[in-house]
Amino acid sequence: MFQKIRYRLLLSYLVVFASLLGIFALAVRVAFTRSLTQQTTDKLIAIGQGAAANAEFEKDHLTVESDFRPQDLITRHQALQWFDTQGNLIAQQGQTVLTLPLLPSKMVQVQSGKVPIQAVTIPIIGSDNSQLVGYVRVSQSLEEFEETLEKLDWGLGGGIIMTLILSGVGGILLTRQAMQPIEESFQKLKQFTADASHELRSPLMAIKINADFALLYPEEIGPKDVDKFQAIASATNQMTRLTEDLLLLARTDKVPNRDWETVNLTSILDNLIQLYKPQAQAKQINLTSQLSGNLHLMGDSVQLTRLFTNLIENALYYTPSSGVVEIKTNRVGSQLYVNVQDTGVGIAPEHIDKVFERFWRADQSRSYWGGGSGLGLAIAQAIAQNHGGLITVTSQLGVGSCFTVRLPAS
Repeated sequence: MFQKIRYRLLLSYLVVFASLLGIFALAVRVAFTRSLTQQTTDKLIAIGQGAAANAEFEKDHLTVESDFRPQDLITRHQALQWFDTQGNLIAQQGQTVLTLPLLPSKMVQVQSGKVPIQAVTIPIIGSDNSQLVGYVRVSQSLEEFEETLEKLDWGLGGGIIMTLILSGVGGILLTRQAMQPIEESFQKLKQFTADASHELRSPLMAIKINADFALLYPEEIGPKDVDKFQAIASATNQMTRLTEDLLLLARTDKVPNRDWETVNLTSILDNLIQLYKPQAQAKQINLTSQLSGNLHLMGDSVQLTRLFTNLIENALYYTPSSGVVEIKTNRVGSQLYVNVQDTGVGIAPEHIDKVFERFWRADQSRSYWGGGSGLGLAIAQAIAQNHGGLITVTSQLGVGSCFTVRLPAS
């Protein structure tokens, strides 16, 4: 149980921490991408302004005198293009050229493809009349830009993975340290329950023996005291059953697996059906079964018998006269399934999750003298889980309930 709690705590911690790291990494990437994009744009604007300063408008014609060496532009994966006011290409330098049409209204253009390119368009203003005489467009390959982002992604991803690994190791140590006091307290509580239940056996047995002995000679105690001794004997039986149930719950998970043996589940169920048929007939309940061939599993036969005893007793108790209690078995792959289905009072949907809680009853008016302690289903679930299985329940008020036991086959 505590192992599952530790795993859940560790998983929750890692999920929250991974989410925070993911948000942080995304924020870093967005901020870095914007900063790098702005740097690239500023650099292209500076180049474009320098190229625009070298263009002159003479005799209704735009002439270009570039101070940029074509080889330098090629090395830096850049290009320059000069256009007149009509958007006609006049001159060009470099190889990384944007093929998109000139859009004077759009300062920055990006061309996707095998080689992504970013371009900045700068207007050329005449020095004489301060009028628009043309445009210069500066292009830059984004290969280096994307390589930088890829390195950033790898760095952030690797950092997140390493951080999660180290956090996982630290989380294991922290959850173990945090859960240790709780585990110790729980073990002490279980030990106290087991010790108290064990110590109560002797005084309860003494009370029971004396009450039974007094009831053997009713003439000596008087008719008025017979009812009192019967009440004492009944209460003692209830207390004895309760202490036995508590002791079993406290020791259920202490059964060593190495002492388990191969158990014939079909044989256990068949014996229980024969045992409870007289009780079912006395209550006019039809107790039927559909048992598969020999179903075997590794486990403790005494505990498994107790598990199905509790389920059958529960079904018979809550099923009225003329009702039906049916037991079915089935094997699916490596799992054994046993259904204990009844046509009893059923369980309200809001109470389904409480069925296996200790001391909870579907009929809240039921008292201890009725024969139950409210621990039967809790014990059955504990035994099933101790054997690597689980009990689930489906129910409908006024229709009945079906308890399904899943156990691993041998």
